[in-house]
Amino acid sequence: MNSPWPTDLVFDSKAKLLRASFDDGAAFEIPFELLRVESPSAENKGHGGATKPPPVTGKANVGITRAEPVGRYAVRIVFDDGHDTGLYSWDLLYDLGRDRDERLALYRETLAQRALRDEA
Repeated sequence: MNSPWPTDLVFDSKAKLLRASFDDGAAFEIPFELLRVESPSAENKGHGGATKPPPVTGKANVGITRAEPVGRYAVRIVFDDGHDTGLYSWDLLYDLGRDRDERLALYRETLAQRALRDEA
């Protein structure tokens, strides 16, 4: 089975959401905050070590300055905090949209457990 393919990606700066539609009929609103804290970059996922880095904080109001296509498989998102190294595959965007509420809840729970704050 083929993975869903994006038919539309709209970055809404005012609402701080990515509106993503896919060819299977799915449509999602993904907060910029979730895109930033779930970035597939080494900064967020670790640099090959056994220890996962602490969660990214302070991204509740992060913005996006631009998005650049990467071949036919992904988009590189440039955030207004300077982060620009994560490549978001279509599968990752689909997963982030589908699991948005659960991922945001887990992220916020992790912050609370570590007594961290997520402020702009």
